[in-house]
Amino acid sequence: MRALTALAAGTALTAGAAPGAGSPAAARTAADGATKAVAYRGHTFTVPADWQVVDLDRDPTACVRFDRHAVYLGTPGDRQDCPARAVGRTESLWVRPAAMPTKSAVTENRTDHVYRATVDGIAVTAAYGADRDGIRRVLDSAGLPVAAARTEKPAVAAAALTVPAVATTHQGKGFDACTAPGQTSMSTWRSASPYAAIGIYIGGVNRACSQEKLTAQWVQTQYAAGWRFFPLYVGPQSSTSSCGSACAPITDPAPQGRAAAEDAAAQAGALGLGKGTVIYNDLEAYDRGADTTAEVLGYLKAWTGRLHELGYRSGAYGSVSSLVADLVANATKTTLPDVIHFARWNDEDTTADPTLPAALWSDHQRIHQYAGNRKETWGGVTINVDRNQLDVGAGTS
Repeated sequence: MRALTALAAGTALTAGAAPGAGSPAAARTAADGATKAVAYRGHTFTVPADWQVVDLDRDPTACVRFDRHAVYLGTPGDRQDCPARAVGRTESLWVRPAAMPTKSAVTENRTDHVYRATVDGIAVTAAYGADRDGIRRVLDSAGLPVAAARTEKPAVAAAALTVPAVATTHQGKGFDACTAPGQTSMSTWRSASPYAAIGIYIGGVNRACSQEKLTAQWVQTQYAAGWRFFPLYVGPQSSTSSCGSACAPITDPAPQGRAAAEDAAAQAGALGLGKGTVIYNDLEAYDRGADTTAEVLGYLKAWTGRLHELGYRSGAYGSVSSLVADLVANATKTTLPDVIHFARWNDEDTTADPTLPAALWSDHQRIHQYAGNRKETWGGVTINVDRNQLDVGAGTS
């Protein structure tokens, strides 16, 4: 007997595109209030009628994304068909079997805009963008004690699963992918591909893809196999960001920068990435201007300062035409990140660039993302990736 049902006319259990935040379908739901019931393993969730229901048992390659209104049911396979990158956050739900019997519990991470719950054999991840009350109603509808939610406090990984800070140093090629690949894919690519470093998305309010495989054990296993890492944190974005209204914006730069750094350090620690690790704040391309520059640099200065207080090194990812241009123009007026991860998709696998003065980030402090959204196949395994050239040394925080 199937473990899920959708109790509404016209509900489709498919893995196609779901309406995104701000789409006409999303607007209609807000206007007419129509809902449907989605049942899974004895629990029924009431969600907006236009949310897509994705059956991961039927399509294990479907990408679990939190930048689209959808309900994902089940556990994704080892080879999710995700884009190389996705940014943004809206109301969405992922319900799956719990790994082990657990007591009913609900936690919330207000910085990341996510609830996590376990109850009677299921685990739930509920993301939200602007409509926190809406996702709370969805959880309430299934009897989850959301009103008693505790603040999420990621547990630091056991010492045996902690990797040294050199795990985030590398000279050579690396790739980043929206979700951490499964073990078969990682093992195959380690032996067959030119890559030896991987960008992993460890958290942030605008991290779109789920990270079902990304655990401290996964990090330890990859490190032992020779992989190195560049951890990415997708926090609030500029008010003129290319992701527009789909992304939570920077509204109070210094407090948000510090909060993001604290959350990033906690998420890194839970993955076994301890002090001395470089964590990169992902700031997507934006339109420069006096106000925008001030908000971005204020946010990033607070991010860097707080990471240093916590013993981590600061990295920043951004376009050469926006973030990098602002950092270079204000190099003597702000606190620069320890490592720059710059995006210029020119297919040149070098860490030199005309926009980067020789005196800045010159001591093994650069990553160049030189190509994006490329489907690559190595050893018969295909992953959608961004390509990077790394020159990152040990340095100091």
